[in-house]
Amino acid sequence: MKFSRPKKALLLVVLTIIALLLCGLYLTYNTYGNFQFAWMLRGKKVAAFLLVALATGMATISFQTLTQNQFLTPNILGLDSLYVLIQTLLFFIVGGVNMLSQEQTSTFLISILLMALLSLLLAKVLLKRQQNDLFILLMLGMILGTLFSSTSNFLQVMMDPNEYDLLQGRLFASFGNINTTHLGLAAVIILLGSFSLFAANHYLDVLHLGSDQATNLGISLNRFQIMVLFLVSLLTGTATALVGPITFLGFIVANISYQLMPTYRHSYLFLTAVLLGIIFLVGSQFLVEQVFHLKTTVSVVTQFVGGLYFIWKIIYERRQQR
Repeated sequence: MKFSRPKKALLLVVLTIIALLLCGLYLTYNTYGNFQFAWMLRGKKVAAFLLVALATGMATISFQTLTQNQFLTPNILGLDSLYVLIQTLLFFIVGGVNMLSQEQTSTFLISILLMALLSLLLAKVLLKRQQNDLFILLMLGMILGTLFSSTSNFLQVMMDPNEYDLLQGRLFASFGNINTTHLGLAAVIILLGSFSLFAANHYLDVLHLGSDQATNLGISLNRFQIMVLFLVSLLTGTATALVGPITFLGFIVANISYQLMPTYRHSYLFLTAVLLGIIFLVGSQFLVEQVFHLKTTVSVVTQFVGGLYFIWKIIYERRQQR
């Protein structure tokens, strides 16, 4: 089904209104007259929601276009385990007390840099494999993720129990204790990276046709892939370093975007994915705080919903192929 431009614009307006209403509800619900205090506390979380949704939506759509597969996301390819390994190494070398007491910007930047460089190398290796073979790609990602996870577990066993307990707070997505300095730095990185990807949306539209067609139409494929992969890795690493790993978020928002916005134009897909990410994150946090009374976390909600959606997607695709 093809959407006309007015229908696409209408859908984006509807999603924007829903996202704004949810943000307004989250900022004002149950403030008990302390709106200014609630605004300061919750406003920082909303800013983090916006940044994570922007980074995740842009990175996932771009990565799936490069791999020509809607099942693959940077997180599914083992980047969560890579983040755990980086944090474990930093806690093991620097020490948990020093890591939490100093909260230096240099440590935050090192985490992002390592995530970007290592994930770029990982993605380049995977892209050299058979791009149309989902089984091989997923198996390689799972194997590398298992390697990172096993190394992390080995180091964690050797850590002091008190430092291990402090480390656990870094290994789950959290919007509660976000460093304001890190938030500002992450905003600069994510905005620049997202702007660069959005500026290349026409090239991604061409790449959507396939690698051979993109080369025939004049795109320097290798150079363009390296650029996009670095930006994807940078966005993913920054979002993960800011709040922790959020499994399946990119997969959910990207695939729902393809269903709501059946078009090859990445300008529309980017905006749809970002708005859906905001709706999902703010809605999940609202449920966690106001309904479940902080007895669960956003990452748990995302993993549960994303896991169910991933299973349904696999079953649906197999039925479509029959």
